[in-house]
Amino acid sequence: MNEEKIHAIHQTFVELVHLANQMEKQPRSWGTNEQLTSPEITLIETVGDHNETLNITEIAKTLHVTKGAISQSLKKLESKGLTDKHKDPHNHTRCIVTLTAKGKMAYYAHKDWHETMDGGWREYFHGLDEEQLDFLAEFLKRTADFY
Repeated sequence: MNEEKIHAIHQTFVELVHLANQMEKQPRSWGTNEQLTSPEITLIETVGDHNETLNITEIAKTLHVTKGAISQSLKKLESKGLTDKHKDPHNHTRCIVTLTAKGKMAYYAHKDWHETMDGGWREYFHGLDEEQLDFLAEFLKRTADFY
């Protein structure tokens, strides 16, 4: 492989990382009138993915963050009308986090976006042969190992 191709591949990779970082920083409405940051939609996704059965401690463990961070994020989401807390009917010392109708709208819009994006990638990957898949898996593993 010549040096120009290596440089072009590296440049494309750097641009892709930059694009991913930009997307991560850019709030989106996800079908609501509220701008949601990436951590906020991730929290909504976690609540929705667990059928609204988690308390703050369980959410914190799932997302590998502190209970304080979850509590602060939930206050913001509650003020935006996206989440609510209710007493656990089986354990009155804890509260279960639920999504409001607006929160469910954001949850499903985010899920739909993932299905579209992930489906496109899945279709592309199914078109690759075994050797290409092995190369890609090794490349991504080495990339992750750099960090």
